[in-house]
Amino acid sequence: MSMPAEFGSMVFSDSVMQQRLPHDTYRALKRILSEGASLNRDIADIIANAMKDWALEKGATHFTHWFQPMTGVTAEKHDSFIRPIGDKVIMEFSGKELIKGESDASSFPSGGLRATFEARGYTAWDPTSYAFIKDKTLCIPTAFCSYTGEALDKKTPLLRSMELISSQAARIVRLFGKDCERVTPTVGAEQEYFLIDREMYEKRPDLIYTGRTLIGCQPSKGQELDDHFFGALKTRVAAFMRELDEELWRLGIPAKTRHNEVAPGQHELAPVFETVNVAVDHNQLTMEIMKKVAARHGMVCLLHEKPFEGVNGSGKHNNWSLVTDSGTNLLDPGDNPMDNLQFLLVLCAVVRAVDMHQDLLRIAVSSAGNDHRLGGFEAPPSIMSMYLGDELEGVLASIKSGEAYDKIEKSYINSGVHSLSRVRRDTTDRNRTSPFAFTGNKFEFRSVGSSFSISDANVIINTIVADQLEQFADQLEMAEKDNFKNTVMRLIREIIVRHDRIIFNGNNYSPEWPEEARKRGLVILPSTVEALNEFTSEKNIDLFTRHAIFSENEMHSRREVMLENYAKVVNIEALTMLDMVKRNVLPVVIRESKALSDSAKVKLEIGIPADVEIRLATELSRKAEDILKKCDLLQAAQQHASALGFSAASAREYRYEVLNDMRLLRNTVDETEKLVDESKWPYPSYGQLLFSVL
Repeated sequence: MSMPAEFGSMVFSDSVMQQRLPHDTYRALKRILSEGASLNRDIADIIANAMKDWALEKGATHFTHWFQPMTGVTAEKHDSFIRPIGDKVIMEFSGKELIKGESDASSFPSGGLRATFEARGYTAWDPTSYAFIKDKTLCIPTAFCSYTGEALDKKTPLLRSMELISSQAARIVRLFGKDCERVTPTVGAEQEYFLIDREMYEKRPDLIYTGRTLIGCQPSKGQELDDHFFGALKTRVAAFMRELDEELWRLGIPAKTRHNEVAPGQHELAPVFETVNVAVDHNQLTMEIMKKVAARHGMVCLLHEKPFEGVNGSGKHNNWSLVTDSGTNLLDPGDNPMDNLQFLLVLCAVVRAVDMHQDLLRIAVSSAGNDHRLGGFEAPPSIMSMYLGDELEGVLASIKSGEAYDKIEKSYINSGVHSLSRVRRDTTDRNRTSPFAFTGNKFEFRSVGSSFSISDANVIINTIVADQLEQFADQLEMAEKDNFKNTVMRLIREIIVRHDRIIFNGNNYSPEWPEEARKRGLVILPSTVEALNEFTSEKNIDLFTRHAIFSENEMHSRREVMLENYAKVVNIEALTMLDMVKRNVLPVVIRESKALSDSAKVKLEIGIPADVEIRLATELSRKAEDILKKCDLLQAAQQHASALGFSAASAREYRYEVLNDMRLLRNTVDETEKLVDESKWPYPSYGQLLFSVL
């Protein structure tokens, strides 16, 4: 493919609109988008007709309102362009169909906002995200709300939060004497994933039903040699990545970086930064297309946060920044951050926001899957903290103490090889163990799960930072102009003194860090169950309702949806595990034990020692008894939890009782697997799963 010509070829982009829309219509649309006004029907009809003609030329036959319900994945209902006229048809697409659609709202998660008999829901075109063609269908990005107006999706609150932070950040920029109408949050989402052979996958019910392996002993080799990270791509993987890039590029998704990750079978894709709304849409598409392309190559793409025990899980690093309408990155410290008051003020807004709302950031990354990953030596702990690096820590320390700042001078790395170019050393290192790390001109939120929509994390980041910027702007707008700089410095120092507890540049993996975090008074929410209990606290309801991001009803509904999802996920895992172990593992173990016993009898009858067979048969018999006993315990715990319904009470039972019994059962099954011939074990081993893609 010719990359420049093909990039965005399936997108009804700005350049396409310039070519196909009448000049007045195009200008009117751009004006409406910049001013946040509503689209009138006449303009909508013109846009819809042009969009339809373009889509037909590209081979599309249907259109859909593409939306993002609270399931975390996307949804779409297809309608054809045809309209019968007698015994013929015409191809038609109206402005009304573009702007508004109707969907059944009762069958999506609503947390009680919609009853089963109250079905009406609406989709509304989001013109800030371009329409695109996928599978010969014109996809129109839309928001999704109920008949009564509540948000039932992940796009609506994101758009609200973007408007909020734009207005508050623009106030700050104008206080520093610069023209600014709009500030846009931008995001680059690094996507980690696993690729395994489809034939192996289809023999593992746990992977099919839950996305992760519920049993499986460790192979002799895992990731301990560090030979997979950035290693040469295997043939099938390289072919997959090439096709994936081409598919993404056609949809205007700027996939930039691809490489092997730490664990065997694990990989990563990273795009170029985009406006957060578009970045969210593109990441949802990326996950979908990864799965489709993998299938065409005889593989399966696993997006679960922890598909395999004993090797690294997968995350999604959310790189967030703020850019003005003139192109200035508000998180770029420049060459002299000590003298860049605007940067320091925005930085302090982020510091205070993270410290004040540690609970919300923990909630943003909460799920049954991500709980298995957070806190391991592969992801940040569930305790929220920030990394700023040596240079910024030094700047803030000097402001706090009032002492002169000892600037870190530019330096170069001496490789000892004269033929190599000199490499300039950055003024600070990076910290891969920090949940919320400053990485030069952005913050990297490293705790987000690989299967997540990044919408939730960015709604929270946008809102909590905007809340602080609003408070700063309120104070500074009242300051005397000739004393503005001193007022800003006093405000910055006040923030540092009160909130520097959240800054930790050390090793978040160290065993001492949790105790240090307790001493600092940081929030510790070890699991999703504890975290979600905090979502509807008085503090959080006040924050989101005051800024009209969520209503109180919408907040309670989202908490209920997440708790229900948590309980259902663990329930499915428990049932799947019981089915796998009882139906296939136990019979194999019993057969092997009996076969060894029979072999021992034959040997003894002819006078040959059978100590090995007797010993193994006895051990397998004991393992079978232990497995059955632990199955009974797990089944009892699962039945007790499910009897409570999928609620906060049942979520706690699943977290502390069911998962614990699953761990105990797994330990015994995995020990038993080591005693059975691999050819007779009912499921592909970890070694086969992790090393089967060549």
